[in-house]
Amino acid sequence: MPLQAETFLLLPLALFAVVTSITPGPNNILLTASGANFGFRRSVPHMLGISAGFLSLILVTGVGLGAVILASDWLHQGLKAVGALYLVWLAWQLARAGSIESRAEMRPMRFHEAALFQYVNPKAWMMAVGAVAAFTTPGGHYGMEVALIALIFTVINLPCVSLWALFGVGIGRFLNDARARTIFNFTMAGLTLLSAVLLYL
Repeated sequence: MPLQAETFLLLPLALFAVVTSITPGPNNILLTASGANFGFRRSVPHMLGISAGFLSLILVTGVGLGAVILASDWLHQGLKAVGALYLVWLAWQLARAGSIESRAEMRPMRFHEAALFQYVNPKAWMMAVGAVAAFTTPGGHYGMEVALIALIFTVINLPCVSLWALFGVGIGRFLNDARARTIFNFTMAGLTLLSAVLLYL
């Protein structure tokens, strides 16, 4: 791809990265809950895991595996099923977080867990496939273009998801009693469960 074309596509790519990274989805719902329950610092591995996992997902998509998965009905449906089941499990963990016993067992999502979650997160797959399809050009420097897409998303994604963790921290300041925290965690569990249901609508 000529330099002029790369420059021309840079702003649309950045806007695409902002819109897809900052809009609500499983990652951002879970980060809000993490910020509220554990604070910003303890949620950092979760945030870094999301960005690193999505970076690797773009590269995997760039070598053609994303298109293969989405073109195969059974692979696509299998991905959705695994993603939905995992979201249901996460919703259950959030719903249980209201009790003192369960809260004592709670911990933030670890770096590798957040990174691997991107591979069963259908929104992440659609973002990666959409970015590679839209911002690579026939006859262009494909490897350079995929690397540019990965770089732009990495630079933009981390600040965007961090805002959701900060949002959760702000909410957490109002959750001073067990009842308020239970209501919040049930609400986050409901939104996570809704994310799983929406995969099939």
